[in-house]
Amino acid sequence: MTLWQARASVEDDWAAYRALRLEMLDDTPMAFLETTGDALRHSEEHWRSRAANRLPGSRLFGAVDRDGRWIGTMGGFRSQRTPDPILVGVYVTPAYRGRANGVADALLALVIDWARTQSDRLLLEVHEHNEPAIRYYRRHGFEPTGVTVPYPLDTSARELEFARPLVL
Repeated sequence: MTLWQARASVEDDWAAYRALRLEMLDDTPMAFLETTGDALRHSEEHWRSRAANRLPGSRLFGAVDRDGRWIGTMGGFRSQRTPDPILVGVYVTPAYRGRANGVADALLALVIDWARTQSDRLLLEVHEHNEPAIRYYRRHGFEPTGVTVPYPLDTSARELEFARPLVL
């Protein structure tokens, strides 16, 4: 029996997703454009809406263990700034990190399948000092585009844009 499964989220996942989101904001604050304090102020309806994929142009995926606990997440969304979908919210709980577990790879495969229905390229932005994430993205075919933007929570730092072709 599988210890976990990766799948699209549904509204009933809202509380488990919220718990993981709060964990990820505490664990790796530089990786996300939200603080724990901001996340704690969101209403239950906000969390339900995100889990139900009601935000236009977005899709949320989770890796869920046998007890219904979310152990990883990734999502994609469409922005007005680019025609290409953007990979967001990448996180795997520490106990399931590493290549042997396959959680991140399974989630990325779901995001890529979704993104292929949107465009022929997937983008992401990563904090310039998040070396583990940069290594992971490079292993999976993402390359820097040369575009950088100020990191919104500390404009003295930069986010680097990476892209991955989605053609088969």
